[in-house]
Amino acid sequence: MRSIVLDNEAVQALTNPRNPKHRAVVAHLAGAAARRRRGRVVEAVVPTAVRVEAAWDRAAPSAAAINRFPVRDHTLDSAAADVAAQIQRATSTGVADAHIGATVRSLSSTEVVVLTSDPADIAAVCAPAQATIVNV
Repeated sequence: MRSIVLDNEAVQALTNPRNPKHRAVVAHLAGAAARRRRGRVVEAVVPTAVRVEAAWDRAAPSAAAINRFPVRDHTLDSAAADVAAQIQRATSTGVADAHIGATVRSLSSTEVVVLTSDPADIAAVCAPAQATIVNV
């Protein structure tokens, strides 16, 4: 299974078709859809703290562009919050980045890709889990 995790910049790129990074992020999600059609299990995931940071309200009319993509929420439940708090304490990153790290660490996927505009911070919060960091 492959998981694609979106950070704030990736979400913002998807919500605005005029964003210069829109096409790059769409291409990654289109690749995921193509893999699904060939029978591979691929999922797109967004930590809920990232959704809040990016102001992605799925019910808002302005979210129509991003809502067409099948992106699953990874909630900041008690277990994820504990891991995120440990990550934040160790790395001094923000809540959304710490939640990305907790999400990556919790996924059972054999391959995890994180779409981000801040590869250094994301690599730090994901460690020691293996993830491919893609700068968008």
